[in-house]
This record gives sequence, structure tokens and C-alpha cells, in this order.
Amino acid sequence: MTPWVLAGTTFAASAVEFVEAATIVMAVSVTHGWRTALTGAALAAAALLAFVAIGAPILTNTVSLERLQLVVGPFLVLFGIAWLRKAVWRYAGHKAMHDETAIYDREVSNLRERDARHAMAVSFQGVLVEGIEVAVIVVTFSAATPSLIAWSTGGALLAFVVVLAAAIALRTPFSRVPENLLKAVVGVMLLSLGTFWTGEGLGITWRFGDATLAALVAGVVALALVLIGVRRARTA
Repeated sequence: MTPWVLAGTTFAASAVEFVEAATIVMAVSVTHGWRTALTGAALAAAALLAFVAIGAPILTNTVSLERLQLVVGPFLVLFGIAWLRKAVWRYAGHKAMHDETAIYDREVSNLRERDARHAMAVSFQGVLVEGIEVAVIVVTFSAATPSLIAWSTGGALLAFVVVLAAAIALRTPFSRVPENLLKAVVGVMLLSLGTFWTGEGLGITWRFGDATLAALVAGVVALALVLIGVRRARTA
């Protein structure tokens, strides 16, 4: 498996989740101050780090690689289908595009009517829920390819640093981030990687080795475009 593919997929997926978490944290900071917002976020981050620290070694040290691929592969397939399905529906016009500005405004409106304790809980929950998806991706990628754990973790950490720096510099919702496109790309990569690893876990020898992944990506993209076209045609 190409390290850059793994790191890039982890980075994109993590960036999407961190953007959504940052939107919630910024909404809390505006209504109840940075101390409340960052306290909730820090507690959630500690819980997530514990999850990764405990989960990754257990998986990599107690289960064979083939069995891990049979678990991780189908999991990523389902995960990828969920992301890609939403992307298809959005681009086909059956689901509203994800809008961080609208989400931010809604959160601010709701939080103005709540106290600081509730706001801290919202910050904690927002970071925890979005972070769990990042943690799951990092742990599963690391389990399926133990030798590339640094790349998987590095991709997530780089996404965190980039989003954090942007949040500090802009202090506004990430309305210009092509989040809908990023989610579609992540869906394609997760579905392709999941299919690849499932095949390896079943004992399939891919004829072109790791290069087969490129063909799987192309096939998934083609399928997504066909589905978008079909849904648009039905709507018309």
C-alpha cells in the first residue's frame, strides 16, 4: 500500500471531521467564551487519544493481518458507501449541500438560550462525535497496515494542525472549504481501500498488486457519476 495514499485519505477524512468540530467549538466560544469551548474540546480530545492509544495496539498485537483485513475491509466498505451515498444525493440535487455557515448560525442561535455548562457539553460532544470517526479511521488503517501507522497518524495530525491554524486565523465558519467535494473523495477512497483489503483478506491475489487500487478508485468514481446522472434524470 502506497504510504501517500493512506496518509492522503486519512488527511482528507480527518479534515472534514475537524472542520465540523471547529464550527461547533467556534459557536460555543462566541456565545460563552473560549474557556468554556476549549475546556469541552480538550476533554473530548483526551478521551479520543485514550481510545487510539488503547485500540490500535490491541488490534495489531492480538489478531493476524488476514483476519484484520476481513474485519477492516468490510467496515471501510460500509463506511465508504455511507459517505458516497450522501455525496451522490447531494450532487444529484436530492439532498442539500453541507453548509458550515448555516450550521454555525443555527448553533449560535441555540446556544444563546443555554447556560455555560450546557455549552461546554455541546463542545465536548461535538469534538467527541466528529473525532470518533477520525479515531476509527486511524485505528483501522493502522491495524490493517501496521507498518504504515506513522503515515496514518501523521495524516490525521496534519489535518488537525491545518484546521486549527485556519480556525485561529479566520475565526469564522469554513464556508470556503470544498467540504462536499472532500466528502465525496473520502467516500471513494474508503470504498476502494475497503474492497482492496477485503479481497486480500479473502486470499485474492490482485493481478497488478497495489496498482489495482487505482483501477478500483476509477471504477468507484465512474459508478458514482452514473448514479448521479441517473438520479438527476429521474428528477428531471
